[in-house]
Amino acid sequence: MLYMKLLLIATLLAVGSVFVADAEPLKILNLPQAGTDPETIDFDALPQLHGDHAVINMARKSPDYKESEKLELNRLRLQLHNYLIFHDDRFWCIWSDGPKIEDWPTQEIKYATSTDGLNWSEAKSVTGTPEAPYAFIARGLWLRDGELLALAAHYKGRAAFGNDKELVLQAYAWDKTSGTWKFRSKIYDNAINNFPPQKLPTGDWILTRRDSRFNVTILIGGAKRLDEWEAFPVVKTGEVKGFRPDEPIFWLMPDQTLNALFRDNGGSMRLFHSTSTDNGRTWATPQLTNFPNSTSKIFSLQTSRGFRIIVSNANPKKGRRQLHLSVSPDGKNFTRMAQLIAPTPPVADGIDSLWKKFQQGIGSLQYPHVIEKDGSLWIAFSRNKLQTEILKISLDDVEALLK
Repeated sequence: MLYMKLLLIATLLAVGSVFVADAEPLKILNLPQAGTDPETIDFDALPQLHGDHAVINMARKSPDYKESEKLELNRLRLQLHNYLIFHDDRFWCIWSDGPKIEDWPTQEIKYATSTDGLNWSEAKSVTGTPEAPYAFIARGLWLRDGELLALAAHYKGRAAFGNDKELVLQAYAWDKTSGTWKFRSKIYDNAINNFPPQKLPTGDWILTRRDSRFNVTILIGGAKRLDEWEAFPVVKTGEVKGFRPDEPIFWLMPDQTLNALFRDNGGSMRLFHSTSTDNGRTWATPQLTNFPNSTSKIFSLQTSRGFRIIVSNANPKKGRRQLHLSVSPDGKNFTRMAQLIAPTPPVADGIDSLWKKFQQGIGSLQYPHVIEKDGSLWIAFSRNKLQTEILKISLDDVEALLK
């Protein structure tokens, strides 16, 4: 028996495949009633967080829709991949805006602004509408040396992943004089990031990168030139059994360790975790955690109150019909979870027949991005991938979860 075990280990080392997904899950979630077992979480009994709600950009009919057709969700324009920032006394939001199905050719990036976060300007284009078969995906708002940049992944075809994608990460700069966005620079070839770069203690910037095959690397650089980066491997597709890495996030811990979490497209319905102790140049093999996730994008933010939050679709049984906020006092272990209540929005013009599908508890809520401003969390998200909305939650209410 010992010989067989040694032979198995030797075989795994030889093929380079690590069976981490079969290991005991890393316990980063520990809730008052459920403890560390995610299967016992009573999502219906979780506290609820209510706040002010607004629509940033309402749902609209696809340009391909004909009035003689029955109006369905797939006959509306796509709105997804939203990002927020507060800059120059205004809230800014960008998102991917396409003619129909997600990441379809001619998809562009649009933006809107607001002085109060609840009343938004008319949407305008950041990138302009590309000619088919090309498209853009919104990738974040980055304030670099006082310059506001909108990041855009440019690619060919009906998705950013696969063969012959011509995938490239680009930056558009806000020109205040003309009130328009202008192409600034290429960032990196064969790259799509998840959130804008963060500043390392070294002065370099760091961001996640997926290539057109979903392999995950880290890019470090960007201080001297927008297109000057060094890539460091994190995890390849198929490297960890059962794990299909997607949409990673990371943050810096007080001990200067980088803490990373990954969405898994491999069916685990959990987040995966990894760490780096050398400013992102090498990473531990990603490990399955006990934190549930409905195979959707997550976002984390360190608040001014000292605790960290994660916003995610944490209930696999409800999928993306519920949005949750989890709280960590130490930035590593999450000890509270609440459901974010995104109320039914007002009816958009001309799509009354579809509005039941936009109602609270029915419509999907996904791809959250969060900023903190004036004692509140501002959470942008997409409803049904067709409408961009925002929820304002008091930090006092979030902090009360810990008491």
